[in-house]
Amino acid sequence: MYDETAGPIHNLVHLFMDGAITRRGLVKRVAQQTGSVAAAVAALAGFEELQAQTAPPACPADIKVPADAPYLVAQDITFTGDDGTTLFGHLAYPKDLRDQAPGVIVIHENRGLVDHIKDVTRRVARAGYVAISVDLLSRQGGVQAFPEPTQQTAAYGRTNVFERRADLISTLGYLKSQPQVRHDRIGVVGFCAGGGNVWEMVINVPELAAAVPFYGAPAPSPAAVATIETPVLAIYAERDRALTQGILPVINEMIARQKTVGLMVVEGVGHAFHSDVGAAYNPEAACDAWARTIAWFDKWLRRP
Repeated sequence: MYDETAGPIHNLVHLFMDGAITRRGLVKRVAQQTGSVAAAVAALAGFEELQAQTAPPACPADIKVPADAPYLVAQDITFTGDDGTTLFGHLAYPKDLRDQAPGVIVIHENRGLVDHIKDVTRRVARAGYVAISVDLLSRQGGVQAFPEPTQQTAAYGRTNVFERRADLISTLGYLKSQPQVRHDRIGVVGFCAGGGNVWEMVINVPELAAAVPFYGAPAPSPAAVATIETPVLAIYAERDRALTQGILPVINEMIARQKTVGLMVVEGVGHAFHSDVGAAYNPEAACDAWARTIAWFDKWLRRP
């Protein structure tokens, strides 16, 4: 659903689906674009992802991992990028680590390192990994410099692929330098724009040992996958049709080139179904997709 070239109404819908604004706030903001509430309602009627869905059974009550979880070391961090940039991040790992563990980079959506992604980072740590997330708004002062969701997306829109790549490679280097991390067993997972950055990373950083893009946007060109050496599990949503259809040529090209790839198209859900703070959240699908994500990391990061 995320599209760097999309118009303001599309982007407001995206913020609503991610849980950044309420439905009332969505209508109010769209009305400012269209001139009236009636026109706003009419404009929003064309977005299939806004149609009500029946919620399936909920995930376990402890799906969230608090920052003070007694079994983790979790903290906000700052570190220096390769070009001298100060980067903001969140680092988490099991408190009882006795040996080096694989690492996982978690990449946020197009709003910066918000609390939800810090929580997801801690979920990775709960699964036994050293997990880190970086704020790709760091060059603009970090997400804390933009208290309003539309400001956050605007700030992300001012980033570029080269700066994002540099900051993610710096994050990889920082993670590899941690004494509790197996430097040759690093994975990456990202959501929406973060999933697009996962694709961008595996195309340009072949040392990554496993990758999981959730409804990653934009999709890479099929020709670009020639350089991919990383096992990729691509997780997309059935009702996120344009994006999911757009990834199929990429998957087909990876299969043709005998790359290691898995594709999971989750039935009956739309974009951002994994975000438990958003309107599209589907607990059953999110739990299943997350279990498969951890299983993918376990397979490729913990192999002998």
